[in-house]
Amino acid sequence: MNNDKKILVPTDFTKVSDTAIEHALLVAGTIKASIHVMHVVDNKKHIAEARLKLEALRDRVKRENNVEIGVIARIGSIFEDIDKVAVEIEANLIIMGTHGMRGMQFLTGGRALKIVTESSVPFIVVQERDIRDHGYRKLVVPLDLHKETKQKLSLVADMAKYFGSEVHLISPGETDEFLRNQLERNIIFAKEYLEEKGIPYNVEITENKSDDFVRDLLKYSAGIDADLICIMNFYDNSIMSFFSSNYEQQVITNEAQIPVLCVNPVDTYVVDRAIFSH
Repeated sequence: MNNDKKILVPTDFTKVSDTAIEHALLVAGTIKASIHVMHVVDNKKHIAEARLKLEALRDRVKRENNVEIGVIARIGSIFEDIDKVAVEIEANLIIMGTHGMRGMQFLTGGRALKIVTESSVPFIVVQERDIRDHGYRKLVVPLDLHKETKQKLSLVADMAKYFGSEVHLISPGETDEFLRNQLERNIIFAKEYLEEKGIPYNVEITENKSDDFVRDLLKYSAGIDADLICIMNFYDNSIMSFFSSNYEQQVITNEAQIPVLCVNPVDTYVVDRAIFSH
């Protein structure tokens, strides 16, 4: 297997896609990865134009950043081909832009979100806010009631090592004793894990229960000016599964435009190609 790290960036040649490329450039420079930019068209008559645009984009990135990127044009569906290309090139990470609630069609609706949550590699979803020069220094990690929450700590810890990050653990303030005890066990595990790795952290317990957790999560993340929110697969394995897809979109398209790292459970996540492992 090729062990070279690769980042895949879908583009529609808009400002938010350029922002995704800027994220990819900084991450790739930090972890020593190559960048591959793809564009999907639905008709073969558009493929020549797509290739010309990608070549122009490649030349601009080379001119402005002195970085060589790969470019991929595909005829197909954005609902299927992003993950197909990621598998083909053995990508470790996908960084993709969203225009918000009414933007890129592959980030609106439950069917679209499945591209992110069913991907075999993690996604970082970004909006138009530029990435800071320091990268991802403040990482917000919501802890919920599911055991799979613990799986993302390994990825978060590796990222924190690369960027010198501080991890902000946040958990809902449950009043039910059983739920509160379960959450406390997850918090204790996370604290011990991060302490063992030598990663600075703090813990925030919200005043509200799980039914207000998404709102509290976003408010807290904006309040500390977070660089990244790190969440687990929405559909079956996170606290977000208690809510409708509207809440899922609220996290990805949050008003503060904080990028969101979406990590899948271990049974679908390609562990041997973990992007941030040293």
